[in-house]
Amino acid sequence: MQFLLAFIVVGPLIGAATALLPAPPGLKGKSPDQAVLRHGVTVTGAILAAVVVLALGFDHDQPSRMQATTDISWIPALDVRIHLGVDGISLPLLVLTALLSFLCALYSYVKMPEGPSPRAFVALLLVLEGGTLATFAVLDLLLFFLAFEMVLIPMYFLIARWGGEGRGPAAWRFILYTLLGSVVMLLGLLLIGLKAGTFDMVALATDNGRGITTSVQVIAVLAIAAGLAVKTPMWPLHSWLPDAHTAAPTVGSVLLAGVLLKMGTYGFVRIALPIAPDGMHALAPYLAAFAAAGIIYGSLACLALARTGAKGDLKRLIAYSSVGHMGFVLLGIATMTPTGVNGALFANIAHGLITGLLFFLVGAIKDRYGTADLDTLAGATGAALYGRAPRLGGLLAFAAVASLGLPGLAGFWGEMLALFGAFRPAEGLSRPAFLTFMAAGAFGTLLTAAYLLVVVRRVCMGARPADDQPALPDIQGYEYAAWTPLAVLTVVAGLWPAVLLGLTDPAVQKLLAGGKS
Repeated sequence: MQFLLAFIVVGPLIGAATALLPAPPGLKGKSPDQAVLRHGVTVTGAILAAVVVLALGFDHDQPSRMQATTDISWIPALDVRIHLGVDGISLPLLVLTALLSFLCALYSYVKMPEGPSPRAFVALLLVLEGGTLATFAVLDLLLFFLAFEMVLIPMYFLIARWGGEGRGPAAWRFILYTLLGSVVMLLGLLLIGLKAGTFDMVALATDNGRGITTSVQVIAVLAIAAGLAVKTPMWPLHSWLPDAHTAAPTVGSVLLAGVLLKMGTYGFVRIALPIAPDGMHALAPYLAAFAAAGIIYGSLACLALARTGAKGDLKRLIAYSSVGHMGFVLLGIATMTPTGVNGALFANIAHGLITGLLFFLVGAIKDRYGTADLDTLAGATGAALYGRAPRLGGLLAFAAVASLGLPGLAGFWGEMLALFGAFRPAEGLSRPAFLTFMAAGAFGTLLTAAYLLVVVRRVCMGARPADDQPALPDIQGYEYAAWTPLAVLTVVAGLWPAVLLGLTDPAVQKLLAGGKS
């Protein structure tokens, strides 16, 4: 198990390095480009298989205990260690990351985005996967920061070199926002580590802030939260996200929404909650207020983009929807209760599955029509997907109702638990304030339903296509392969939420109890 987790973290980086080497003659296939794309599928598939084996070998009777741990001294002078481990909180995120990375590589094998050499594309994709997996597996604050930063450069190049219109400014805004936030976060991590005398996240969580004064905790949480909030993204630090999603290639948008945004919320749960609980307690009402504002703001922005004549871009609309959905995650974390934090972790996974599927679908629509402009898609010769590509239209409608939180699908449980947590927040937090935030979140669910149903009506419905209209290809084989797992897991998580909650709840209980089971 130790070797397996180490392989999961290091394997994508080795794969990225070998992707830059010439392929042996027998493996080139029809061309070197096909060989390197096949290499990407092979490496991400091997990592996914390793994660599945890790999940099967995980002791599900003790999900609160760190398992498959590796602890090696790296920088003795600073007590920095190569410390890896997985528990019920990080295991689902490892599975989600490996799955989405494999599906993106599989999709790109057939539908490679336009841009420079596939060799560089595959290498960047694997570095991105390796950095994300490391973020969810490391248990040292400085290693967490290094892994957290590792994903920025590959995502920058994926947007800047393989993106669409406006990719240059979008990539620069992404890198500047996230780098500035990360600099402030590093100061907070250093403050915690130096004051506590260790950077070990397990030891710090067990100490539960007892060795750090409340004032230091508040300052540290402020700094750490600034960096995490940019990556999440929390309103009003979200403005880089719509441009990045709109310009990114399809697989870039899938990974950005499905995986990278989870790194920020994971940091709140793994670092801020257990290591600086007093500082988190002082700032929780403000975090909840920003979360509630983000829920309303994201929904209203989507409604504005969905209305007739707004010339709204469908990818941009889904990006703004992420601001609202991640608001529910932040609201759940801010309650500092097992119910709220479990809801946040569930919503994290649900958002990765559903929004990843939505970006795949929007990318497919844009490839078929050459545009993602809603007014064009809803025009007289527009999409009318139910009549022209019924399977594609049906799957888009399914993803939309899953995103709006229909009971029985994955999107429902996370939002409901986050709102339940706000109904009765942790002791010492203002219940009237959190009831207000809960009401705002509940209103946000209504707005979410409104804009998603408008999108389905405008894109999927319409006049029956004329006989002389060109045929529109429905879902292709490679699209079935890339999208079916996400749709199936959305249903499974919605019908059997205990599969995921059984992993996270014991770990969350231990986390909030200061490392005590």
